[in-house]
Amino acid sequence: NHPADVATDTSGNIYVADGYGNSAIHKFTSRGDHILSWGAPGAGIGQFTTPHGIWVDKENTVYVADRENDCIQVFDSNGNFITRWGNFYHPMDIWMDHEDVVYVTDQVPRFTVLDIKGEILARGRTPDGGHGLYGDSRGNIYLAASTRGIVKMVRTNT
Repeated sequence: NHPADVATDTSGNIYVADGYGNSAIHKFTSRGDHILSWGAPGAGIGQFTTPHGIWVDKENTVYVADRENDCIQVFDSNGNFITRWGNFYHPMDIWMDHEDVVYVTDQVPRFTVLDIKGEILARGRTPDGGHGLYGDSRGNIYLAASTRGIVKMVRTNT
């Protein structure tokens, strides 16, 4: 209806966070054929209120930034609930690097760095929000900022 984000798995299947319309996740083949959908409006397990960001890791685990429910919900590739990570304020987007370090932006505005189990490793403020989030092979983070366009946060070795 009104997608907010998209991700792909290791087989090329496409996952769409239908965040502004149906509060659902839709899975399609790489050719665009619908496979399945899950979710419904609400605050319970497997329910969403604005699923805004989505990421699929190398094990095909699906992470959904459930913005208005202040959490990340984690599912297997068939939409079966695994766990829920809290301690966010309206999470906007999620990205994972090649070492399975997870980055989440929210509307504090801040970014949170977590391990693959959802344990918080670090937190920091974002310069001017972070509506979208992605990273590169060097560990730099790119934020779609509210008024500044794209903001690059450069990783330093300290």
